[in-house]
Amino acid sequence: QVQLVESGGGLAQAGGSLRLSCAASGRTFSTYVMGWFRQAPGKEREFVAAITRSGDTTYYTGSVKGRFTISRDNARNTVYLQMNSLKPEDTAVYYCAASRTVIVRSSSNDYDYWGQGTQVTVSS
Repeated sequence: QVQLVESGGGLAQAGGSLRLSCAASGRTFSTYVMGWFRQAPGKEREFVAAITRSGDTTYYTGSVKGRFTISRDNARNTVYLQMNSLKPEDTAVYYCAASRTVIVRSSSNDYDYWGQGTQVTVSS
């Protein structure tokens, strides 16, 4: 089992940056595909980004491509989400998640473990 704890959320101005971190417990972090999702008020949870177990391939939803970067440090059991050029529509609770699947997927149903979420608020 994996426990995930996000940090780094907060308030940013439009055009600004934030870096989210997600620390995982356990010795098997490198065996999980890792993803970031977000949920805005009144909306469904949506896929943001994911990274393969080795970290060599990344995937993004279209609205964040070119602005957000997902990365991982398997030695530190941590996955990151660097968010640049933030927009008010990026405001949401951001969750990291771990998946035991080999293939990276964008459906929340394919992720087995979730963090508690961290709030990101972008002001205009």
